[in-house]
Amino acid sequence: MQIRKKITITYIGLSSLSTLLLCLVVFFLFRKNNQYYFLKRLEDRAKIVASIHYQNDPEKARYYRELKKNGLEELVDENDFVLKISGTNTFEYNTSLSLPPEFYSGVMKSGTGWIEKDHKYYYAQVFKEADQEYMVIITAKDRRGDVSTIYITRILVFGGLGFILLAYLFGSFLARRVINPVSRITNEVKRISASNLNNRLPYTDSSDEISDLNRTFNDMLDRLETSFEIQANFINNASHELKTPITTIIAETEIMLLKERETSEYITTLQNIHTQASRLGNLTESMLKLTQTGYDGKKQVLDIARMDELLMEAKCDLDKLYPNNRVTIKLNNIPEDDSLLMIPCNRPLLELALTNIITNGVKYSDNNEVFVTLTADRSTIKILITDIGIGIPPEDIPYLYEPFFRGKKASKYTGYGLGLPLAMKIIRMHDGELLIQSEPDKGTVVTIVFKKNNIRNSNLNS
Repeated sequence: MQIRKKITITYIGLSSLSTLLLCLVVFFLFRKNNQYYFLKRLEDRAKIVASIHYQNDPEKARYYRELKKNGLEELVDENDFVLKISGTNTFEYNTSLSLPPEFYSGVMKSGTGWIEKDHKYYYAQVFKEADQEYMVIITAKDRRGDVSTIYITRILVFGGLGFILLAYLFGSFLARRVINPVSRITNEVKRISASNLNNRLPYTDSSDEISDLNRTFNDMLDRLETSFEIQANFINNASHELKTPITTIIAETEIMLLKERETSEYITTLQNIHTQASRLGNLTESMLKLTQTGYDGKKQVLDIARMDELLMEAKCDLDKLYPNNRVTIKLNNIPEDDSLLMIPCNRPLLELALTNIITNGVKYSDNNEVFVTLTADRSTIKILITDIGIGIPPEDIPYLYEPFFRGKKASKYTGYGLGLPLAMKIIRMHDGELLIQSEPDKGTVVTIVFKKNNIRNSNLNS
């Protein structure tokens, strides 16, 4: 069922229920009001009948009869009875009255009472005359009350049906008013595909939930467009980077197969093929690791490691690549409490990220001095990597984390533009922050911060 129909039906149901409850309350109060005023009329007649019975003066008795006859409105099937009370629970019974014994006992006990039976009211009152108690009973039908009750019932029924019809109209209007903005958003989203991700939903100045939904969709489209662009650039650059060594290998083999050659030529060609194959293998491995970290950099961490040990292991890996590197790791300011250096992590990946960043410092400073400083306290673990290399131009900084991107100054150095994007994803995977400050021809400062409140404590016991 469509939400529009659900809203309409729900509105009709709630309106019908509230209308029904209102009609019942009005009907009940109307009946009670009619009943109250009719009993008051019966009470007045009971007093007059008692006064007539009490008077010994014929003139006064005639006056009360005239008052009852002409001064009071005539009631339907009106009758009055005066019963002599002989004792506490004894009285003269009239066969014309077929009332339950509980009614009489209640009247003699409280002095007054009423009952409704067979659409007729019976009102009784006890009065005393010359040390003798009597019970006067007035009976009548409340025809006016019955007619007015039927009239108000018709009004309530037809009014309720009319209100339900209005509820349907109002419910349909409300449903359209609520759902139409969502329908417009749905239609706009349906027109957006991979070929026109630059389209956006129209913005509104209001601050309601529909506007929030608009902004959420537009934010999602921004992320999707960025993701598609990165993916397209990744594929194009990867194809280019992979094509170069493959083309070189094919060309070398084709040339060698044209005719027989000297052994030295074969050795030279095999060395070239080995170099290109190694390059192809390294590039493929880097791309695989970049892909394994996931687009959003989220992967379950498994290990517990000391940050100073990870830095020393990264230094050992770096010594194999650059035996004469001038990297200095400063551990002077680390705390004595070992637990402050512990971090839950995917150890091989985090070590790879640190190695990549330190390697960049060595490579792009032409093997100049690189300082790695580690500090930690109860709230953060901070790593500062400083070099005095070529630096990064300001216009290149926004693109540093795109795979295969290489700035103008960095293009003369060997590389694929995958190390820093990979390091960024790994650090983000560990809920860390990577900040880069650089000035051309003066050097670069890379700051890595892991906040303790972001570290997954659930993994500390794994």
